Amino acid sequence: MKIAKTVLEVLCLALLMLASSGLLVSSLSGERRVLRIADLERTFSVYVPKAYDDTQTRIPLVLVLHGGGGNADRAARVTGMSEMGDKAPFIAVFPEGTARKEHGLLTWNAGNCCGYAYENQVDDVGFIRALVGSLSAEYRVDPKRVYAVGMSNGGILAYRLACELSDTFAAIGVVAGAFNVSPCRPTRPVALVIFHGTADEHVLYEGGAPRRRIDPRPRTDRSVGDAVAFWVSHNGCSPAPEVSVSGLIVRMQYSSCEQGADVVLYRIGGGGHAWPGGQKGWAFGDEPTSEIRATDAIWDFFARHPQS
Repeated sequence: MKIAKTVLEVLCLALLMLASSGLLVSSLSGERRVLRIADLERTFSVYVPKAYDDTQTRIPLVLVLHGGGGNADRAARVTGMSEMGDKAPFIAVFPEGTARKEHGLLTWNAGNCCGYAYENQVDDVGFIRALVGSLSAEYRVDPKRVYAVGMSNGGILAYRLACELSDTFAAIGVVAGAFNVSPCRPTRPVALVIFHGTADEHVLYEGGAPRRRIDPRPRTDRSVGDAVAFWVSHNGCSPAPEVSVSGLIVRMQYSSCEQGADVVLYRIGGGGHAWPGGQKGWAFGDEPTSEIRATDAIWDFFARHPQS
């Protein structure tokens, strides 16, 4: 009886490890796939909404980029983007970064970080471009409604996509990420929505070196203000934002932009390194604010900003 209990405990632990590594197909992130890019096999999951019908009109595509050490399933769980995909509807895609070894911590090469992907200069921009092309050939994707949103390391990559794939993405969402791409030379305006907590110690609101980090390589992040200033200028927006306050959430919208590419910042007073209104990324992670649901606000922003 004692042996059986021990075996059961081992099996449960193994299942938990498999789930955290993303090896188990998740109903949250959809069907797990592999796309070969050069000599790398890149993994991702696709969640097709129940309302999808390949004989009907074209549908939006939303890429959700996990944070450093995350994976497709965790990104789906934290953000709830699959459920939003059913409501909207849109196809939700959860790409995965790369790691030094199998089942290692997955990261993205976002320009100045992070981990294995940065150290080995993995072409994550090329992967994302190829992934959008592959999915667009398979599904009836609306090319004017292709979007990406990222958290933390994924948010830093999302900024890079806005710089280098502005021909592909109509709008970008960033949660707790830093705009560290230099130089940034987008070929067209890109609508941008940003969420950032003022008490984030992994990616500081005012910029600088992180106080807490999972990547041992030192880095210096630019401030949220730098990101807003660049994109307001590039998109030709009015420099004076429309400001609204609800509790600890301050919303700043920069409008009258070229091609309707607005820039919106949600400043979360006292907010940490977390997805607003979502779930914790891990057991010891920061507690998300419950004052706003980033997933709802991001999709509302995306829906109002197709590529012109």
